[in-house]
Amino acid sequence: MEMHVTLGQFLGKQFIRVIEWNEPEDGILAYRFPMRDLEIENGGKLTVSESQMAAFVNEGKIADVFTPGLYTLNTRNLPLLTDLMNWDKAFESPFKSEIYFFSTRLEMDQKWGTATPITIRDKEFGAVRLRCYGIYSYRTADPKVFFNQVSGTREVYRVEDLEGQLRDTIVGRMSEIFATSDLSFLDMTAKQGALGDKVIEQIKPSFTALGLALNTFVVQNISLPDELQKILDQRIGMNMVGDLGKFTQFEAAESLDIAAANQGGAAGMGMGLGAGAAVAQTLSNSLRSTFSTAAAAGPVATGPVAAAVAPVTSADTKFCIECGQPIPQRAKFCAECGKPQ
Repeated sequence: MEMHVTLGQFLGKQFIRVIEWNEPEDGILAYRFPMRDLEIENGGKLTVSESQMAAFVNEGKIADVFTPGLYTLNTRNLPLLTDLMNWDKAFESPFKSEIYFFSTRLEMDQKWGTATPITIRDKEFGAVRLRCYGIYSYRTADPKVFFNQVSGTREVYRVEDLEGQLRDTIVGRMSEIFATSDLSFLDMTAKQGALGDKVIEQIKPSFTALGLALNTFVVQNISLPDELQKILDQRIGMNMVGDLGKFTQFEAAESLDIAAANQGGAAGMGMGLGAGAAVAQTLSNSLRSTFSTAAAAGPVATGPVAAAVAPVTSADTKFCIECGQPIPQRAKFCAECGKPQ
């Protein structure tokens, strides 16, 4: 019976000689090595791969941190753990401790964006609501801070566990930057690269406080809500039109061309008549304005000069089918564009 107990105790006590972690998938930031019922053999091997760091934790307190490399474990290269456990420096027996691995690989293509528009005071448009989104990348830089502030003693801590916190932090800082920026909305959209550089400097301290390092930050798009974008498009369109009178004449001429291309059927005939009437009305108004200006400039000439400059009456004129200029009723060609009539 006594031998049976001794054998059970021997079998229940297992030693681990090699400690390493092969990441099974992407997106794991911290992993607790399974140490239940295991003790680390003095002189055991610890392998920390590239893009990893490892830490020894005793009773929730993080002690020694190891960078990439191969280590032979003993109390001499575990000074902090030795102090925590009150071991003698020459302690040679197996020991028990929790070991955590941290991935330091770059976590790329992380998405951020505004769930609701951010209201800012724009120097050109007044109060404006903006939407924006982009991508960023980061990595674990300080395992001790990350363990104490973020992951704790959880068995596995993943990227998605931290995603909401980081996104809300970014959007909050973006709101502050937009509120204090002197750039207008149009300038922001034209200088998204410079804006991203400014944001990354503002946000870096928030990542550092979590034991992380922000590597890149990109603003991919800044836009207005749909209803405000329509108003901006209308404003841009009016600026492009410039002279409204010339724009009206141009639209009337375009309508005439469309009607001429669709001459078949009653609908085409009606469109042609309507477009022709629009052109005639537009040109008539233009001519009336010209003659009114001439009349206001001085008395009407008489004699041969009057005959040369006298306005042609509507009974003696018609309009060119190509350019719309008034020409004599019997003219076979337009004097302006040369189009046969």
